[in-house]
Amino acid sequence: MKKLIWPLLFFCGAALAQSWPTRPVKLIVTYPPGGSSDLMSRVYGAKLGELWGQAVVIESKPGAAGSIGMDYAARQANDGYTFVVGNLGPVAVNPLLSKVPYSIDKDFVAVSMISTGPNVLVVRADAPFKSLGDIIAYARANPGRLNYGTSGPGSVSHLSSEMLKNNTKLQAVEVAYKGGVLAVQDLLGGQINFIFSDSLPAMAHIRSGKLRALCVTGTQRYELLPEPPTCQASAPGLVAVNWWGVLMPAGTPRPIVDKLNADTVKALADPDVKKRFADLGVEAVSSTPAEFAAFIRAEMDKYAKLIREANIRVN
Repeated sequence: MKKLIWPLLFFCGAALAQSWPTRPVKLIVTYPPGGSSDLMSRVYGAKLGELWGQAVVIESKPGAAGSIGMDYAARQANDGYTFVVGNLGPVAVNPLLSKVPYSIDKDFVAVSMISTGPNVLVVRADAPFKSLGDIIAYARANPGRLNYGTSGPGSVSHLSSEMLKNNTKLQAVEVAYKGGVLAVQDLLGGQINFIFSDSLPAMAHIRSGKLRALCVTGTQRYELLPEPPTCQASAPGLVAVNWWGVLMPAGTPRPIVDKLNADTVKALADPDVKKRFADLGVEAVSSTPAEFAAFIRAEMDKYAKLIREANIRVN
């Protein structure tokens, strides 16, 4: 009799996945409407809705650098009708910087990455800096005279800046903002000297000639902004790429996790989705659940090392 149990469970799970979803599905976004996470999630969710014939309802839960949304997602029912788009900050870095009320390992199951993209080091077009090397040289000759913006603790702009200071022993003053758009506005206004920005809030100003892009934080030149070199060409080791991925509450039935993964792969391969993601300054990518889980662990290890070496603290 026992020999029949596992085939029966497999059959029930497969049947569950085939019929899921039978009602609208909730997609939690951990940042405010209008930002990169929100806009990407709406494109991705709409495509899933087409595949399923069911609505994907976006629910915004911003605050605490994304941690509020992740905590909210962790406490949802694990019946397959809730998932969350998380990114580098709340998934991998916030738990290293402060005590958060959720555990990525215990409260979530990884489903797939959905996008990745570097930050862009930008200055005003009338700034004297033509390269990252110029900034490093000026800062060494004038310790503490430069200031820079970040979009909050654990953000890629924050981590890129800390990596720059740690790798080059550069001294500059941080000005923290609640989001990258606000930091870019102050850069345009001359209140700060530079910022490692998401490409979305900076791209229009780069194209209009108001901002100058000096380098990108990826491992290679950025297809969507091909002229600037990599930052690591001037500051070896300065690689800090933002990424977004899908997670579900722990205990979600595995056949549903696998079906969401398979449908995510389909959605992100769609040419229209790829183009709309590119318009937001990111590349649509996908992965297996195991690959995404391993990637999260590697990112946590990488930034734990930076946090120790740079003695990063959150006030």
